[in-house]
Amino acid sequence: MSDDTERLSFDDDKGASRAIWIAAALVVAIIAWMGSGYVFPSEDPQETEVAASGVAPVAVTIERSRAQPVTLWFQAEGQAQPDRDTSMRAESSGDVAEVLVSKGEDVAAGTVIARLSTTRADADLARAREERASAQREFDNASRLLERGVATADRVSAARAALAAAEAAVTSAEQALQSLEITAPFAGRIETLSLDPGEFVQAGAEVGRIVDNRPLTVAIQVPQQALRRLDNGQTATVRFITGEEREGVVSFVGTSASAETRTFLAEIDVANEDGAIPAGISAEIRIPTGEAEAHFVQPSTVSLSPEGLLGVKTVTEEEKVAFNPIEIVRAEIDGVWVTGLPDTARIITVGQGFVNAGEIVAPSLAPETAGAVAEGTEQ
Repeated sequence: MSDDTERLSFDDDKGASRAIWIAAALVVAIIAWMGSGYVFPSEDPQETEVAASGVAPVAVTIERSRAQPVTLWFQAEGQAQPDRDTSMRAESSGDVAEVLVSKGEDVAAGTVIARLSTTRADADLARAREERASAQREFDNASRLLERGVATADRVSAARAALAAAEAAVTSAEQALQSLEITAPFAGRIETLSLDPGEFVQAGAEVGRIVDNRPLTVAIQVPQQALRRLDNGQTATVRFITGEEREGVVSFVGTSASAETRTFLAEIDVANEDGAIPAGISAEIRIPTGEAEAHFVQPSTVSLSPEGLLGVKTVTEEEKVAFNPIEIVRAEIDGVWVTGLPDTARIITVGQGFVNAGEIVAPSLAPETAGAVAEGTEQ
């Protein structure tokens, strides 16, 4: 059987080799294009990031701030208390014979406030003296008789004991007479006085009250976290509710906390030689406790982080927002002093509520800040 099948043959296509070279050239071009970004960067990374996000930077207003040394203060509200405050009491019972001072009068220590009737006390003293004289004669007679050998030693001993008892009675009567005078225990002002001539008072009854407010003692309560900032001898500025301001000295800092408030008692002594400042009024106390490098910021620039931390938003050199946790070390009427910021910071004053940490922003100086910078440049 004859083989009529034709043998197939393939001839080379001249265009096939050309396509291979074109494909290779395209691969080399793509690799070169991809590597050109590292060798010849054409865009700023920041612009690239913004372009990739497709959102324009948020415009914010900033002000430049530099840390300054500031005095730290401990502030508290307190109450002025007298140096001494005590009740006056009658030591003996009797009728009031005379009252020598009036309520509200300033008296010296030992001043007689009032006298009770001495009729009974004088009679008791006279009787005690007579009994002492009789006991003295009895003792003298017994002693002479003992010398003659007539009396016994027991009689002399009994006479001596009787004489001693009579002398004690006289001393007691004299003291009872003196106790009929009600005197001031120390110098001060008679705050209350409830005595009238002819009135009968019992021994131990309260008849008045005397107060010494020279000096004054201002008592304050110190929180636990501020206790280590105070110490005896520190100076303090005390401003009373009446408007008067005096210098004082910390005289006492407690070491045992109150069970109810967990605060510690501290006392400041304030000179009051003229007695012009009354006891019992309120006072504001400021005690310097050191210095710190701090920034003065407006309360409106302070915000909270998602974690609940108090902080201030600033703009970095890369025009990104940074959240800086802060601590308020001193408060004033128009702002607060805070720590936790860099020595030099660009604080966001307008727009901080619309940006978050890490975002790129378009900052501009506040008008007053820009003016100050321009003036400084001209100079």
